[in-house]
Amino acid sequence: MSGSRISAPPLVLVVEDEGLVRMMAVDMLEDAGCTVIEAASADEAWALLESRDDISVLFTDIEMPGSMNGFALAARVAKRWPHVRLVITSGRCRPAPRDVPDHGMFVPKPYRAEEVLSAFERAQPL
Repeated sequence: MSGSRISAPPLVLVVEDEGLVRMMAVDMLEDAGCTVIEAASADEAWALLESRDDISVLFTDIEMPGSMNGFALAARVAKRWPHVRLVITSGRCRPAPRDVPDHGMFVPKPYRAEEVLSAFERAQPL
């Protein structure tokens, strides 16, 4: 990697229903020095968030199966855990900045590590 490193969030939760995309995102973030856990759905991510208190960044796709999509997950996380930075991604839609909950950031797919890490740094928790 080109030396781009986030100011080290202790833990990033990657939420992506497509296994190969999730694996690539996890590898990319670990290569950049992040500690990463992963979930295949927003419901699985919610369970992880409820069972841990060390997640500092949520990196989620928008479109996923289950009871909620990435927007709903991000909004719930912003309300319950306002310290968690929110970064949302999609290859199909491009939300306006005002549509991303809680001062979060949007990164379009396909993304590069530098774009994602920059979004992590710019996403400001309350």
